[in-house]
Amino acid sequence: MLSKKKVLIFTATYNEKENIENLIHSIIINNSDVDILIIDDRSPDFTYKQIQNLQNKYKNIFLKIRDSKLGLDTAHKEAYDYAISNNYDYLITMDADLSHNPNEINNFIKLLNDYPFVIGSRYAKGGKCMMTGSRLIMSKLGNKLIKKVLKINSSEFTTSYRGFNLEKLKKFHLNDVKNKGYSFFYGNPIRTGSTWI
Repeated sequence: MLSKKKVLIFTATYNEKENIENLIHSIIINNSDVDILIIDDRSPDFTYKQIQNLQNKYKNIFLKIRDSKLGLDTAHKEAYDYAISNNYDYLITMDADLSHNPNEINNFIKLLNDYPFVIGSRYAKGGKCMMTGSRLIMSKLGNKLIKKVLKINSSEFTTSYRGFNLEKLKKFHLNDVKNKGYSFFYGNPIRTGSTWI
C-alpha cells in the first residue's frame, strides 16, 4: 500500500453473489493493508453467506446484514459513521458489481493524501462507462446538466466511487445529505468553507 493511513473500503450489496468474491480478491491483491466493510440488505441470493465464508479466510472483512432493502443512501451513511467511529483516516466507497476498478484504489489513496475528497469519473480522460443505450444518454446528459447548473468543474457527479479524507472533512458528514435513493449521489456536492469539492 502507498500510505500508512488507516483505510476502509466500503461497498453495499444486494444480490451480488456472482461478483462479490472477485471484487474482494481484487481489492485485497492490490491493497492487502486495507479493511473492507460490506453492508448487505439480506440479499435473496444469499450474498452475505458467501461473504461470511470469505471472512474465514480474510480477517480484514467486516459485514453488516440489515433486515431488509433499506437503500444505498442509508448504507453509505452507516459506512461513514462506521469509518469515523473506528478511527479510519480514509473511506473509499465503490459499487459491488465490478463496474469500479479496484486497481484505482491506490490512486485514490495517493490523492487523498492531499485532497479532502476524490471522485472516480467515468467521463474524465481515460475513464470508462459500461452503460449503453438510454441509460448512457441519461447519465451523460444528467452530469452535463448538473455541471452547468451548479457551476462545478467536474466531469462526474453520479458515481459512488468516491474517496473521503475524514481528517480534512471533520465539519462534514454524509448525514448532511438529505436526498434519498440514487439521487443521494448527486443531490449535494460537498462544500468546505467557501470551496466546493
